[in-house]
Amino acid sequence: MKRILLPAGGAILATGLLAAGLAGTAHANPDWASDTMAKDAPAAVDVANFWLGINGKSNNLAAATSYNVETSAASGLKASGGYTPDGKPGSVLPTGEGKTTTSVVKNINLPRTIGKVFFETAGGDLKWCSATSIQSKYHNLVATAGHCVYDDKKNASVMDKWVFVPAYYQGKTPYGIYVGKTAYTHYDYSVFNDRDRDYAFVTVYNGIQVGGGSSKEVSKADYDKFTGRKEVKKVEITKEEFHKCKVNLGDCFAEGSKTDPQVSGPDYPGAVLERVEVTEAAYKAAKTGPGNGNKIGEPVIEQLTYAEALAYLENHKKDPAKFPGTVNVDKQTNAFVTHYYVQKWVKPGTDKKFYKNVYVVIDGYIKDTGALGNAVGGQGFTWNQKTGQTVFVFGYPAGPHPDGNKAYTGVTPKWCYGKTSGKVYISAAEKVEEHVGLKCSMTEGADGAPWLVKYNNSKRLGYVNGVTSLFGDQDKNGRYDLSTSAYFDGETAAVYNQAAAVWSGSIVK
Repeated sequence: MKRILLPAGGAILATGLLAAGLAGTAHANPDWASDTMAKDAPAAVDVANFWLGINGKSNNLAAATSYNVETSAASGLKASGGYTPDGKPGSVLPTGEGKTTTSVVKNINLPRTIGKVFFETAGGDLKWCSATSIQSKYHNLVATAGHCVYDDKKNASVMDKWVFVPAYYQGKTPYGIYVGKTAYTHYDYSVFNDRDRDYAFVTVYNGIQVGGGSSKEVSKADYDKFTGRKEVKKVEITKEEFHKCKVNLGDCFAEGSKTDPQVSGPDYPGAVLERVEVTEAAYKAAKTGPGNGNKIGEPVIEQLTYAEALAYLENHKKDPAKFPGTVNVDKQTNAFVTHYYVQKWVKPGTDKKFYKNVYVVIDGYIKDTGALGNAVGGQGFTWNQKTGQTVFVFGYPAGPHPDGNKAYTGVTPKWCYGKTSGKVYISAAEKVEEHVGLKCSMTEGADGAPWLVKYNNSKRLGYVNGVTSLFGDQDKNGRYDLSTSAYFDGETAAVYNQAAAVWSGSIVK
């Protein structure tokens, strides 16, 4: 097993490490490290508020984009000899509400445990990765890639405002939002960014959901004093209401200006095509094609009663410009008028509009959705497994392939499966010497996606035996065809065991 050692006579400082150690370890360096994320309930509520858009803030979940920090060297991953476990294999059973069925399932059932982790990077960017709920003593643990928890560009400090949303879809949080409390990873990753240890386990507080409630319009002063959920609504009002508006009832303002429609050409941006009725002679003299005064369509024949035809002829004599159609009467019960139209391209006019800000407070509530594993279940965990086993990978790929092709959107989860390679993958630039690989076309956004062995399609449960770390283009055709993961060995189990025994609790009073 590769070990990164401190240089002789030197020292390395790592910021943000609150604890590191493993009782009984024989290594010079401890195997695990931990970092506090949201330190207490008030801090966790602030994080949830940031993502959910409470207290007048924007809902930032939909604003986040997929995260990936790999370099171009990742596409040059090289395969080498096989991997040797560092001890006996072991496993922790999954938990969930799935039921075994006897029917033959043709499609893959996506597990409820998978979702997205959202966070803010050191540069202030809002990003997301893939992740899964994993079994633990208090049913409160998330497994994902280490680089989706620790910021490589900021001395391996934890990402800010870190949350997990299982079954996330377009801003929706069907099982709640779970704020990270404490992050656990391998010491070599937290200090040296060693991608051979690119995994992390994060304890999360109980989930929360924002419940409904009644809303009430209040003054600006009362709005500013209110500390619960609130929002400002832009409401259109009449000109008369605008002039009567009092500032203490809402800030009133006008937008735009009034302009009349103007005749333009068909090439004017936003020009609207109207039709103008003309006489038969004017229609026949008009040109074809786009342009003012040119023909528009074929003549339109309208059937009339005999009385209606006589009335139209009478009106034509009085005002031929308003009634330019040609009347034909065959019999007293069979009369027609033919209408002729030409084009008129118009630049639409605009109106000056008036608005006021309406200040609204909402007497809603924040609901505790309970522990993560109780809501969606938890995948099992296993280590020191032989390679060559079939694994299912579930993630949210979003980024383009190296050739620019964008095959995924990241909106819905995707899956791939196959047998892991018996070889290890190496990339000096990424400090990778012992990754395992799988043929898979997923792209960035699938970072942190769980690799599940012994996946039961009816129960939607299996055992986490890896998380997506890097992507590779093995055949050099500009498309990713390989995903890699750190090998889960006894040292991975040591990190997991530390995280799996830690309680987190609720953030709702």
